[in-house]
Amino acid sequence: MDAKALTLLCFCPLLLAGLASSDPTFTCAAGMEVYLRQDCHPEPGASESSCKAKDCCWAASKIPGVPWCFQKVDPCSVVSATQRIDCHPEQGANQMACEGRGCHWCEAHEGIAPLCFYSSQEEAACSARFPLHSRVDCHPQPGATQDSCEAKGCFWCPSTVANVPWCFYPSDGPYGYMPMESPQRSARGWRLMLQKRDTISLFGNDISPLVVDVILHTKERLQFKIYDPHNMRFEVPLDIDPSLNSTFDYDYDVEFVNDTSLKFRVLRRRTRTVLWEVNFGSLIFSNQFLQLTTSLPSSSIYGFGEQEHSSFKHDMKFVKLGMFSRDQSPVPLSNLYGVHPFYMCVENDFNTHGVLFLNSDAQDVILSPHPSLTFRTIGGVLDFYIFLGPTPEEVVQQYTEAIGRPHLPPYWSLGFQLCRWGYNNLEELRKTVDRVRQFDIPQDVQYGDIDSMERQMDFTYDKANFLGLPEYIKELKSLGLHYVITLNPFLSKDEPPDTYKPYEIGQDLGIWVNDSDGITPAVGKTWAPGDCVYADYTNPRATEWWVQMCMDFRDVLNYDGICLNMNEPSNFHTGQQPGCEENNLNYPPFVPDILGGFLAEKTLCPDSKMYLGNHYDVHSLYGWFQEKATFYACQNATRRRAFVLSRSTFVGSGKYAGHWLGDNFSRWRDMHMSVIGMLEFNLFGIPYVGADICGFKEETSYELCLRWMQLGAFYPLSRNQNAIGNKEQDPGVFGEEFASIVRSALRNRYFLLPYLYTLFYHAHTSGSTVVRSLMHEFTSDPVTHDIDRIFLWGPALMITPVLDEGARSVPVYFPEASWFDFYTGNPVPLSWKRKFVDVPAPLDIIPLFVRGGHILPTQSPDRTTALSRLNPFGLIVALNEVGEAFGSLFWDDGDSMESVTREEYLLVEYRFSNKILKMTVINTGYHGISTLTYGTVQIVGFPTRPSVISINGNILPENRVQYDSNGKITVWISAPLSQELTIAFDLEENYKSSKQSYLQSLFTTARNYSNLEIQV
Repeated sequence: MDAKALTLLCFCPLLLAGLASSDPTFTCAAGMEVYLRQDCHPEPGASESSCKAKDCCWAASKIPGVPWCFQKVDPCSVVSATQRIDCHPEQGANQMACEGRGCHWCEAHEGIAPLCFYSSQEEAACSARFPLHSRVDCHPQPGATQDSCEAKGCFWCPSTVANVPWCFYPSDGPYGYMPMESPQRSARGWRLMLQKRDTISLFGNDISPLVVDVILHTKERLQFKIYDPHNMRFEVPLDIDPSLNSTFDYDYDVEFVNDTSLKFRVLRRRTRTVLWEVNFGSLIFSNQFLQLTTSLPSSSIYGFGEQEHSSFKHDMKFVKLGMFSRDQSPVPLSNLYGVHPFYMCVENDFNTHGVLFLNSDAQDVILSPHPSLTFRTIGGVLDFYIFLGPTPEEVVQQYTEAIGRPHLPPYWSLGFQLCRWGYNNLEELRKTVDRVRQFDIPQDVQYGDIDSMERQMDFTYDKANFLGLPEYIKELKSLGLHYVITLNPFLSKDEPPDTYKPYEIGQDLGIWVNDSDGITPAVGKTWAPGDCVYADYTNPRATEWWVQMCMDFRDVLNYDGICLNMNEPSNFHTGQQPGCEENNLNYPPFVPDILGGFLAEKTLCPDSKMYLGNHYDVHSLYGWFQEKATFYACQNATRRRAFVLSRSTFVGSGKYAGHWLGDNFSRWRDMHMSVIGMLEFNLFGIPYVGADICGFKEETSYELCLRWMQLGAFYPLSRNQNAIGNKEQDPGVFGEEFASIVRSALRNRYFLLPYLYTLFYHAHTSGSTVVRSLMHEFTSDPVTHDIDRIFLWGPALMITPVLDEGARSVPVYFPEASWFDFYTGNPVPLSWKRKFVDVPAPLDIIPLFVRGGHILPTQSPDRTTALSRLNPFGLIVALNEVGEAFGSLFWDDGDSMESVTREEYLLVEYRFSNKILKMTVINTGYHGISTLTYGTVQIVGFPTRPSVISINGNILPENRVQYDSNGKITVWISAPLSQELTIAFDLEENYKSSKQSYLQSLFTTARNYSNLEIQV
């Protein structure tokens, strides 16, 4: 235990007493320091469920030895009323304002004042001099003491507030940088030279001078970059170029302000809000420790990944988020499979901006209540891109314009998918598919995992247990299903000579990741027998090899897509054989807040050599390079649109691959975490995302899996997968009642696939999100900023899953808009607007709501997307308060590689206004357009029963129309999608004035319907 823990034990005797109490009012103090947890489950085998059965708290920790199951504490008895020192003496104290100052807040005990307080006179005196909320940690390594802190020229001031730094930088030096001259104008911005102050070096090997470039890219985007002008340092090979147009009227202003030290600011021009402020006097740029702090205009921060976050909107109480790709089941706040140092900030006036830190080295970011962010990394350069929005959707569109638009997934990949690690043999696989089919549950994709390989080796299949697999894949295709294989990035090196072609060819080409000598292949251990080597996908020869191997293997198994697993890259050992040498790459002077605290843990040594550089710099890019190679490999092998799914991702991965949220658990909380993960990856430009439905690890239950299947029916990637050794959890294994409920949920998904596919088209062409939070659409409503148990498909469909065991209702917040029940078309009562309402959610229902003002294209569902695509289309037209609605439909053959660039697609725009629905055909390049027809148009929110409905001027017979008293109109038609239609809804008063023309039209209606045949 370090000095901080010992001091806190002295400061807080009441806290320790409270830890042991069994008072039922005690709660789980989420912010409690981990070293104060008192173990509540000392016996082995603790799990979240067994912990909560003891009425204890459960929270994972990255620190070895810290109990995950611990006793509750009464947060309001930590400090007695007589000990409290007022931290907010002025009026208007509330929890947000209090915690923003870095103080304690408790209002549980009426009459005890103050509610916002310091825990002691010592803390109050220290905090008055050094405000908690603005402290930046000066001793990020463990083991801080007052002596070691002050030896760095920093201040020491203990606090009982969780996560507050005790050792922190002075507000202005003595460290950092100062300008060598005034900022100079450049062709596209400014350039500034900095030199290190001649004072103490906090981490050694400081670099001086430095260059600061401010580059104005576009009207809404600028770059801020700090680098060494004399030595090349590693930079992410992602080209984000400024626009050729330099005559923009920019949305931002740039300022250099020189008071006690030079500061750089980015302001929103229209509102003068400071979006980004950096004090060069606090900048650190040493060889293996780079740090920069920026203030923020608000605490509404979203993004950063990949970690498991307990909420979509971030906690700003000195939370530390590490980023370094790692094979790790989701643990709260721990670095997981991918790296995405991008965040979005909703400003206090509800404008929104985003910032990317383009750096691939191990890093972390500290979110402080100032509010501010402190970025720390151990290599590369400081390269930031700011996106001005001003709406959340525009921020994501601008971000994906820079890093690469998301790929357009094949249409079949939007169907339901089934995978299991543990089918073990072909008979078990066949039985599972037959069971799902027996219950008429829609399915489009079946996977083969490593158990279908010969001894878990890439580019093989088990000819004993999976004898006949090639023929079975052909059978699946005859049923309209697609087959996806799994590949890992490592290959067995210990097979007999001339028996394993992929390894032998790779060995001849010399395409492996090497040891520090740059010659000897790095040897690790994974699933395959013996030892393994790792392909270096940064090497162009490795890409050529990988493409050829994927093409050759398709002659063996006629697959349709590729799932990339363990490409962080994973290694069962810590570093390769025989271990990592003692040097500054393997053991840098500072390690960011990553799980285990060792860069080589579960992967390769950082000093391993790759074509592009040291693994130290390239590690988190490994999956990104493999995705790109696999994207082209899949296209070449299948000659169709690539389907690539990757576990490890980086900035820009959405251009090549989708992502699943990793090895999750069969737990109720993991359902909620999956919603947050979906929202975040849509921010990251990877909209094709989902979690393993029903959980990958542990045993699921009937109710959990049922509710998860309902939620998963609305993941963009809808895949049920579980791990070997667990019981089966496919939707056919639980019986008829379960299957019936799941069939209904999935048929609703298939019914809405034209809308979902159109959302992916807009993501591909303009960078929009597919899944988004309510905050994205209702940013000016502060309530929506914290909602992450509800999500939207696009702007129009609200999904409200049941995420709690035993619940038969779900609290739903209805922002200011017209909303309609998806199942009935009934309008949501006006009294529900801007309120949380408990909506009934019996076991067979996931509540869905359609937002007024939008038109959703639909299609009659079937067992597969291939069959569904043969059925008539429909429209859901949900009118807003002024009787208008808008929408579109994108349609192509579903799997051509270049259908968008070649304009081989159909695009129809829909507009309902002035009681007229117009269908305008924008593009007719789809070759199969003649087979597409409309079947049903459903209008909801229509105020009065129409007396006459006409299509292109022809009166529609009354037996082709259904109307109910809640304003729902259903119209049955049969007309080509390629034909522009105008459907007019005339009201009674209009009918009376046109009665004669109406009667006349009846005589001509029959012959005019020769090409507009009406069908019920």
